[in-house]
Formats: sequence, structure tokens, C-alpha cells
Amino acid sequence: MKLWQKETSTNEKIDHFTVGNDRNYDLILAPYDCIASKAHAKMLGKIGLLEKEEVENLCKALDTIQKTAEQGDFIIEKEFEDMHSKIEFLLTEKLGDLGKKIHTARSRNDQVLVALQLYVKSELTQVKKELIKLFHLLLDLAERHQNDLLPGYTHMQVAMPSSFGLWFSAYAESLIDDVVFLNAAHQLANQNPLGSAAGFGSSFPIDREMTTQDLEFDTLKYNVVAAQMGRGKIEKVTATAIGMLGSTLAKLAMDICLYMGQDFDFIHFPEELTTGSSIMPHKKNPDVFELIRGKCNLLQGLPQQLALLTSNLPSGYHREMQLAKGPLIEAFQEIKACLEMMHFSLSKIDVRKNITEDTKYDYLFSVDTLNEWVKGGMPFREAYQKMGRDIAAGSYIPKRELDHNHQGSIGNLQLEAIRKKMKTLTD
Repeated sequence: MKLWQKETSTNEKIDHFTVGNDRNYDLILAPYDCIASKAHAKMLGKIGLLEKEEVENLCKALDTIQKTAEQGDFIIEKEFEDMHSKIEFLLTEKLGDLGKKIHTARSRNDQVLVALQLYVKSELTQVKKELIKLFHLLLDLAERHQNDLLPGYTHMQVAMPSSFGLWFSAYAESLIDDVVFLNAAHQLANQNPLGSAAGFGSSFPIDREMTTQDLEFDTLKYNVVAAQMGRGKIEKVTATAIGMLGSTLAKLAMDICLYMGQDFDFIHFPEELTTGSSIMPHKKNPDVFELIRGKCNLLQGLPQQLALLTSNLPSGYHREMQLAKGPLIEAFQEIKACLEMMHFSLSKIDVRKNITEDTKYDYLFSVDTLNEWVKGGMPFREAYQKMGRDIAAGSYIPKRELDHNHQGSIGNLQLEAIRKKMKTLTD
């Protein structure tokens, strides 16, 4: 059954091509379609298009379908085009003609819009929860290892002293930037499109403020054409937020892969978090982190993919918008899995002590050494040239005692300030 179908049947090949994998993705969106349908039914009751008892019966039946969907038992057979047609069929099967009334004053266009936006809001909230868990773990690790020095690199060359405290808290503060993007996506999705129907509103006297409040949207997408134009934009903004977070996780995963290598040997993980080689018994491969890096790098390409999909479309609905649904749902699944695995793995990290005592890291301290000369009155450029001569002559003696105390430096990580900055965005 198709909501748009009249008397003639659709060619099976056309049906397969146009529906694609949409039924599988609709299994995830179905609970949100039920939530929106309940709000719609209550609104129809308020404006007199449904009786009170009819509203109650519809909502009760929708509760049952929603529970079935949430438990993973909802099925969309091939004779149904999507979740909308299957849900309406179930309502009609149970309630007779009353089930056919649920589609009054709405279209599949605003149905899928509101279900997708409710889903996006929920998923963004879940991603933020996982992100915040990782954020707190990183700050806890920073506090625990704030005095454990780590070589800092630029151009992959030994540069200046860093610390595990600085490294862990750097990624923690970077996650705050990612929350800004997640919040922006949430704000865009938090505008109720229900009531825009096919994109041109309805002649029924619907109450869109009521459904906005019932569905806990912050505001209404007032212009019905603008509501339809949000399709594609919301997916792109959400994909951008996921991609930004993916960038942070990919970079962290890359650092971990480097630091686990024998040439660095800065960190270790339990054997159960690594994999071996089929022929090299000494190998402990960072497969978990390589996959996080790869998955998150692919997620960074999603905004461009969606931009190409929706480029140069005029206003109104177009069928290719359907193709944005799957990649977005899969992106949420991937980023949540990567966050969860990063948190699980980092909770078991083992940090090596006294790394910078090795003489191969002597040059890390050249800047601190020449800075001492500057503090003693020597002009910086002269101190810089003297250090260069000492290194060339082999007479350089590193000063390993560090005095970094400005805000955000090795000796003053400002962990509490970073916590407060995150709190302002997540309360």
C-alpha cells in the first residue's frame, strides 16, 4: 500500500528503485513518526476534526506501534512503501475508518520532516552525552598525568617539551568546539515543520503552536515553504557537526597509533585491545584506533556528499532528498560507536614515565635553555644565535627544569576553567 497510490499498480522495478533501502532506515525513524502522529491526532481533536474518544483510541494504538518499533519488532513488508503507509495500515486494521483519518491536514513531506527532526534532536543529545563522557575522562587523565613529560613535535620533528596533561586536556578542550557545532545543528532541527504539509500549508484550521509545544520544539518553522526548504539543510548542518567531531577523534586516534609504535613507545594498552599478525608474533597492532581514524575520516566527507546531492534544487520537495536519510542515520551510528570505543580504550591506557630523560630528547629543552639567558639580560636574537652555535659545536647542555606557568601551559593546565567552559554549553 502506498499513500499516494490510486488504482493502477507500480512496476516492480520502479518500486524497487525508488524505495531502495528506505524501509530499513524507516525502522529507526518509526517511533518518531508515532510520536508526531499522536501530537497531530490531539491537534485534530482540538480543532474539532476528531472526537475525544477517537483521539484517545488513535493515541493508544500509536503507543502500541511505537513500543513495537522501539523494541525492534516493527516490520515494513515489501508491499508497504515506508513507515507512514505501514503505520496507517495498522491503524486502519485496528480502528477501521478512524485509522484513515490520521492523514488529515498533513502530507508525507511534513511527516518525514518532523520524524527526521525529532530523530536528529534525540541523536544529537545522545552524541553529546557520549562526548561529555570522553571529555571528563580526558580531563581526569590530564590531571593524573600532568607532571609526566612528553616530547612535543612540529613537522614530525622533536620541538619543545609537552606533557601528557597538556595532550589529554588539548583534546578535551577541542571537544568543546565540537559541542558548539552539535548545538548549532540541534538548534536548526528544533523548529517544528509539522503542518507545512506538502510545502504549501493546508485549508484546514490546524493549530501549529499546539503541536510545537506537544513535540517540545523550541519554535515553529513558520513559513510552510521554508519548512520544506529545511530538508537537506538540516542534514548538511548535522553532518558538518558530526564531521567536526570526527576530525577531533581521527586526530586523537592518529596520535595514539604513533605513540603506540615501537619507535615512540610512549603509551601501551592491554593486549585485548590490540591485534596480532598472522606471521609476526611480536606485533600488537592498533586496529581499534586505525578503524576509528578511518571511520571518522569518512564521516568528514559526508557534508560534501550531501552538498552535492542537494545542489541546485529549486524550492519544494524532490525525491533525491530521500537519499540523505540513510547516510545521516549511518553517520550517527558510526560516530556514537567511535566515541564509545575511544572512551572504553582510553580508560585502559598506560602512560610511560620519564620519557624525556632519554638523551635523544635533549634538544627539546633548547628553547627553555636560551630563554634563561634572555631572562638574564641577553637579547633574544643573540641568545638564539648562541644556542645555534652551541648545538653545532656539541657544547649544548640542556636545562631540564621547566618553568612554564602561564595559563594553558604545562605548569598551569587550567583544567577547571576548561570544565567550566564545557558546562556553559551543556547545561
